[in-house]
Amino acid sequence: MDLVLSDLLQRIDMVKTDIKEHCITVSNLPCFTNLNTAVISVFIVDSLLDDLNDLINHKPVLILEVKDQITALYEELNYSRFFLKDIDVQHNKELIECVMRLRDLAYEAEYIINSFVVGEVPVWYLTMRLSSVILTNRVIRTKLSEIKMNLGIGRLEVVESPREVSSQRKNIPMVDEIIVGFEDERIQIASQLVGGPHYLQIISIIGMPGLGKTTLAKKLYNDSSVVYHFDKRSWTVVSQTYQKRKQLIDILSPITDLSRDTILNMDNESLAENLYKNLKGRRYLIIMDDMWSKEAWDDLKRYFPNDRNGSRILFTSRLKDVALQTSSHGIINELRFLSVDECWDLLQKKVFQKEGCPPKLIDIGKQIATNCQGLPLAVVVISAVLANMEKKESLWQEVASNLSSYIFENPNKNILDLSYMHLPIHLKPCFLYFGAFEEDRDIPIRKLLSLWIAEGFVQKREHKSLEDVAEEYLMDLINRSLVQVSKRRSDSGVKACSIHDLIRDMCLRIAKEENFLNVIKNQFSIYEQHQHLCIHSNFGNSKSRLFGLHIRSLLGYFVSPLFIVPSLKLLRVLELLTANGIKSHLVMGIEFLVYLRYLAIPWLPSSISRLDSLEFLVLGRADVIPPLLLNMPKLRCLHVVTLVSFSKNCQRSQMNSLQTLSCVHIIHLKDEDVLRCFPNLRRLKCTYNQSWNRCPDLSFLAQLESLSLVFLGNSKEIKLPMNIKKLTLSNIRLPFEKMSLIGTLPNLEILKLECDAFEGRSWNTKDDEFQKLKFLKLERLKLAQWNASSSHFPMLERLVLQNCYNLRKIPSELSDIPTLQMIEVHCCDIYVRNSVMKIQQEQLDNGNQELKVIISGTVWNFILKRTFSLSTRWWRRTAGTLVDAGSSIHSRDP
Repeated sequence: MDLVLSDLLQRIDMVKTDIKEHCITVSNLPCFTNLNTAVISVFIVDSLLDDLNDLINHKPVLILEVKDQITALYEELNYSRFFLKDIDVQHNKELIECVMRLRDLAYEAEYIINSFVVGEVPVWYLTMRLSSVILTNRVIRTKLSEIKMNLGIGRLEVVESPREVSSQRKNIPMVDEIIVGFEDERIQIASQLVGGPHYLQIISIIGMPGLGKTTLAKKLYNDSSVVYHFDKRSWTVVSQTYQKRKQLIDILSPITDLSRDTILNMDNESLAENLYKNLKGRRYLIIMDDMWSKEAWDDLKRYFPNDRNGSRILFTSRLKDVALQTSSHGIINELRFLSVDECWDLLQKKVFQKEGCPPKLIDIGKQIATNCQGLPLAVVVISAVLANMEKKESLWQEVASNLSSYIFENPNKNILDLSYMHLPIHLKPCFLYFGAFEEDRDIPIRKLLSLWIAEGFVQKREHKSLEDVAEEYLMDLINRSLVQVSKRRSDSGVKACSIHDLIRDMCLRIAKEENFLNVIKNQFSIYEQHQHLCIHSNFGNSKSRLFGLHIRSLLGYFVSPLFIVPSLKLLRVLELLTANGIKSHLVMGIEFLVYLRYLAIPWLPSSISRLDSLEFLVLGRADVIPPLLLNMPKLRCLHVVTLVSFSKNCQRSQMNSLQTLSCVHIIHLKDEDVLRCFPNLRRLKCTYNQSWNRCPDLSFLAQLESLSLVFLGNSKEIKLPMNIKKLTLSNIRLPFEKMSLIGTLPNLEILKLECDAFEGRSWNTKDDEFQKLKFLKLERLKLAQWNASSSHFPMLERLVLQNCYNLRKIPSELSDIPTLQMIEVHCCDIYVRNSVMKIQQEQLDNGNQELKVIISGTVWNFILKRTFSLSTRWWRRTAGTLVDAGSSIHSRDP
């Protein structure tokens, strides 16, 4: 009997050991300690519900043995989640505790189910644990019910309908940054830039964080008088960690004709040499934003020639010593705090825009403005909170009371926390995710929204794509002044965004408290507690290893001699495209990441077809698109940085999920047929091979909205889908007589004709064409005469002309277009400049001061073309060199 008992105990110990090797307990789970931010736990539950729904409806084979239990778990959790609908969990301690227990339960269920799917745990163990999870959930739900009964649903703090707030805000037109109180400073600094001494002068804007130094510098950088005065302008953000190479690339890129790839392949010495040559003899403005030390200037100043032609360097810095140490002959502009009246004026403009403040809110509004203590950033952030809040005096009084204590404790920290606390639950993870991106870098919108979707942050809505919903989330954050627009698309939408350093610091702090995100800047080994990791290190220590049971995403900008992913089997996002020094043979185990939804990597993994959950694939390069890639059921975006062609073995098979495809090379006739596999394609970027000798036909892509097409073949026709909204054409060389092929597209809003897209000397527009066109760009066309009337472009808002050397003027009738907002002219004949200025003057005479005109390079092109009798082809090839040679005859001396 003792032997039997001993044997049984040994077997029990063996089972325990086996369980410990594969499974976790609640004590190992991430632990939240900050009750004020525990609401993000609700997102964890929502994420699990989405995963369970996907398993039940789309991958039943994977859970065949336990489908009934998983279905029961889904129903139980969904019922518990219903109790939390539209409830602000931050205002009830008992509710917070329930949510945190529910979150722990979701973590446990997620891990054991995922471990079963990847073969890590046996079915008997999963069955046992799921039964326990379901029972625990019922206990939590009972407690939630008791809380509601004890307090009454009406007494619970209900969120001011986050979904309704979002829908109200999304229709408010986005406005550019508003400057209040610094108009005198703007005029003064602008005069310092365009006037003053001939020698190279350093001008500084200094002040504490949040005073608006960068905002004011941006206004000056884009001021029309500044744009016209300087031949070359460039902007770089220095920040706390000075990186010489980054600064050289940032400054050189906007002022040279060299391609981005050429610049990136240069060493530092070549970058510096090219920078000096491009600035030599030119009047230039260089803005160095967020300077923290004079070492950056000491290292770079030798590359800025002093030709005594009125060139300027503009610094922004928090540190006055930096400005004093950089130049004894410089000018220091120290930004002041706003007055109470200016704070109140700014608050009103941000909250009510063109409407006035209701009388009942004036007194409390002025109190809030006073409590901001003259800090513009504080006003902007609080304004965003108030704008998204019901206009009740009691609610504003609560903000005023909290704001006062926050500001006196730490005006740069807790004021931002208040803004975060007022975010709807669905926006919190989206906002915290900004901390994953590098400091002082623009964030591409397409990438950001794709990551949000892959992470599961974006809720599905009927009759709307996930991309559209994600964009609404972003617009909500922008309208709350937490996110800044850094670049705009042709249609004035957002192309890239950024966040203030203070707000990024807040993101990182709260995200770390939440165990939501951790940015690693030194050696690492185990990070079990965080869901999302972002590695910003440049080290290659072999002792650094990644391991974590709950890591959902990994964004790396690092060098590592060995990167093994099997220990990260629950990854949903893996971003290695920007990782320095990453090698394909050093990254192992990607095929095990069956939950991966977003993958960005320099090469195409051979085992890519095993990633059935993949939705977004970004490749640095690939020779061909293999057939297996076209059979991935959920892939919605495929982007290859370099040109890629379809494999010869690709067969037609329906791929309903794919919505974005770039950059594909159309070589053979069957390649167009392969495109028929993607009936729901919305965005396409492609190049037709030079051997193509038939009409390019994409009319079968009925859902296509955006098309960028380079045509190197031989055809005088083109067939396009009627749903197109944005169209970019290059090299197709259609005669202008065929413009009706484009003009009759009923939904066309953006048209870019580049590099011989059309050929001929004359373009006569016709009636009933381009009826919805808002943006028109003509670049490198041989067009000499353009005839049009205002009725031909009735909705045109923006016109861009670039490198159209033969064009003598733009139609004067365009001045009658009521919607026209901006005309840009770059490197065109001086007569084009004169015709544009005439149109602007006519608008001014008619009382319209809204039309903006931007002109650059025009005078130089005119002088050079008249001075040198050159053929057009030779001129285009050597224009940059001639500008260097002819700088001494510049006609605009200070």
